[in-house]
Amino acid sequence: QVHLVESGGGLVQPGGSLTLSCVASGIIFGIYSMAWYHQAPGKQRELVAVITSGGSTNYADSVKGRFTVSRDNAKDTVYLQMNSLKPEDTAVYYCNAERAAREYWGQGTQVIVSS
Repeated sequence: QVHLVESGGGLVQPGGSLTLSCVASGIIFGIYSMAWYHQAPGKQRELVAVITSGGSTNYADSVKGRFTVSRDNAKDTVYLQMNSLKPEDTAVYYCNAERAAREYWGQGTQVIVSS
């Protein structure tokens, strides 16, 4: 059974930083592309950042230069370092694992950026 468990969300002031983590189990982590999505209230889920099994990364324009996605295959974990957070980054952040049209989702972690 596959599990993706996110952690690290919370309340942060504008300009602050958070690091999200997602630990995977039940998959061969190193061969999966891992991604972070977010979903704000009343909006569709959107891709934030992706890191392939080979380590290539891609980001949504809205987070380029502020967010960094990384992975530790030895720990079956993907991270999202979020800096210079803005109120519009407020959303539930979801971890995603994808390979060969098969994908899995975590339960999400809430990030609130507010003063």
